[in-house]
Amino acid sequence: MTTQTTAAETPSTPTAAQAGLIGLPAPLGRALATGGGVLTIVSTFLAWTWTAAFPGDLTVYGYPGGLQVLVLIGGILTTLFGVASYGVRGLGWLTPGSADSALKTAALGTFATAWYTVLAISAKLGGLVNLEPGGYVVAVATLAALLGALALPFERPEPEPFDPDDTGRERFRHQSRQKWNNVKAAFASEAPAPARKLPAYAEILVIVAAMALGLIVFTYGIGTEYDQLFIGFLLTAGFGFGALAKAGLVARVSAITARHRNITMAGAFAAAAAFPLTQSDDQYATIGVYILIFATVALGLNIVVGLAGLLDLGYVAFLGVGAYTAALVSGSPSSPLHVQWPFWASALLGAAVAMVFGVLIGAPTLRLRGDYLAIVTLGFGEIFRITVLNMDGTSGPDVTNGSNGISSIPNLDILGFDFGQEHQFLGATVGRFANYFLLMLLITFIVVVVFRRSSDSRIGRAWIAIREDETAALAMGINGFRVKLIAFALGAALAGLAGSVQAHVTYTVTPEQYQFAHVVPPNSAFLLAAVVLGGMGTIAGPLVGAALLYLIPAKLQFLGDYQLFAFGVALVLLMRFRPEGLIPNRRRQLEFHEDTEAPAVLSKAGA
Repeated sequence: MTTQTTAAETPSTPTAAQAGLIGLPAPLGRALATGGGVLTIVSTFLAWTWTAAFPGDLTVYGYPGGLQVLVLIGGILTTLFGVASYGVRGLGWLTPGSADSALKTAALGTFATAWYTVLAISAKLGGLVNLEPGGYVVAVATLAALLGALALPFERPEPEPFDPDDTGRERFRHQSRQKWNNVKAAFASEAPAPARKLPAYAEILVIVAAMALGLIVFTYGIGTEYDQLFIGFLLTAGFGFGALAKAGLVARVSAITARHRNITMAGAFAAAAAFPLTQSDDQYATIGVYILIFATVALGLNIVVGLAGLLDLGYVAFLGVGAYTAALVSGSPSSPLHVQWPFWASALLGAAVAMVFGVLIGAPTLRLRGDYLAIVTLGFGEIFRITVLNMDGTSGPDVTNGSNGISSIPNLDILGFDFGQEHQFLGATVGRFANYFLLMLLITFIVVVVFRRSSDSRIGRAWIAIREDETAALAMGINGFRVKLIAFALGAALAGLAGSVQAHVTYTVTPEQYQFAHVVPPNSAFLLAAVVLGGMGTIAGPLVGAALLYLIPAKLQFLGDYQLFAFGVALVLLMRFRPEGLIPNRRRQLEFHEDTEAPAVLSKAGA
């Protein structure tokens, strides 16, 4: 018996394959999208509600505030991409990729932020009656812009054939899959053509502008004062970045930064160093230093997981080893050693002891692979936590004070510079956490340089070979055990180095800080999530992933018991639709998206 397959009906006219998702004429849709963007900009200068009870004071005419600023940014992007989609002379540089896809993404993001604001106002104040005319105008304007953008034509994918004997459920799944493919095609964009090379000074100015924009976005996001504003910021930043990527601007800037890697890295750290100077107090510098600790440890784990392909579920223990080592020689009255070493010595000791632990744990276990290695490393992490918990003088020797930990760790004093005191720099007051932020930034720089140099070396190529196919690598003469042990030891040393700073930042080191999973990062589960979420094998990926994983739970505390649930749903959705991570290398991206056009040259980093 043969099964007959039937191709889905194909459009009878050539223009049907180019139709939009909504049945409006393309010229009308383009005008509606552009006009909706302009009207959205106008609406942000109107009052959206009559009372200041809603955060952000949206009652003022002529001056956008709070969420209105975010909607204004979305309206500007929608208008610019709408005008550029007409092929206006002089705006071609704005959309080297796809103007229509960028317009759709910008319109969708603006619609989401505006309608979220309108619904939040209604929910908080008790109904739509609390909206002023500006609230209704922005709702209608963003809806019109979105409908117009979705009416723009696009190349529909070839319909998949179906079996006439399929059941109704199977046909429904087939049709749903086809519709979803159409939606993805509507927002798809082609890679922009290579741009002509600019003068060196112009490319450097582009890099400086990109770093300044990144500093502004990060400072705004970390300083959001209320829950609704942070959610609006996530919507605007996410869709805004997506629109810029669809337009091809992100690819153009990435190509420029790839040609000036050293300048890009220096500019990124200079922008990060300027962050404390933009703050009036230590409130957000506190968050910043904890993000840097988290990101630095995640970058060290990226050597083990991202480059060597070893699944380590107990990595946070190496952070604890470095922290406890530094605390024991810090001069703390809780330390049984009663010695105080200078910071450089305690930092080197913390890294060395963590490296020794990495070798001791890795030597007998790295001959295992996959799940077996993961289980062993998970056990090591728990053994470390239980061991320091029992070294309280009762269950074991009196070394770590058990559950009380080592407390009253003094502030660092390096060459007469007291990190616990406020200092004046360029007219700005730099507080305690800002001091540690700058120190941790230096540690992060060291870790980035080590990661970059090691990944570019012969041993780095061996790590990648082991990750891709260990059997083939062994057949080519690579000593797999030695190579994996070096990765394990180096990753442990970098975590121990970060731990030596963490001990002084937190004042106290306790066993509860180094669990496998906990609501407050860093812990092994969050560290692994930061690497996978950001993009394995890259430098920027774990840094961005760690920042998001620290910020989002902290800002979602208003959800109460549903905080971790919402966070987990967000991670599941991200892994479903972008499994390669937020900032993947090109090789890993091709593994998950086989239909993506491969670059002409693939280096070991995949770019």
